[in-house]
Amino acid sequence: MLTFLIVAHLFVCFFLVIIVLLQQGKGASVGASFGGSSQTLFGTEGPLPMMNKITTAAAVVFMITSLSLAYFSARVGDGSVMEVMPTPVVGVEEVAPAPDPVVIPLPQAGPGDTPGGAPGDAPRN
Repeated sequence: MLTFLIVAHLFVCFFLVIIVLLQQGKGASVGASFGGSSQTLFGTEGPLPMMNKITTAAAVVFMITSLSLAYFSARVGDGSVMEVMPTPVVGVEEVAPAPDPVVIPLPQAGPGDTPGGAPGDAPRN
């Protein structure tokens, strides 16, 4: 349905441009510019009533397709993409036990090292 509306809208757009470009302005007939007679192929009024009706019909179809496309484009975002996706089944994984922590031995205190002092300080008496 939406594809048909887009194609119809594009067709009506091009048709409307062409039909408007084919129309003549007021007093722009070939006979008026050369001073010829007022009798033309389409009668005294020329093709204006027929062209006006075609232009009006094309404009009405253009407005209907424009409103329809606007209506359908506003309704596209009603749902969510995530509603269509299946939810994955979450299983319970067995986790391997953590390895024993690595123990790093501390350096041994030397004869010049005293607790609470900086290394290399002389002992206090």
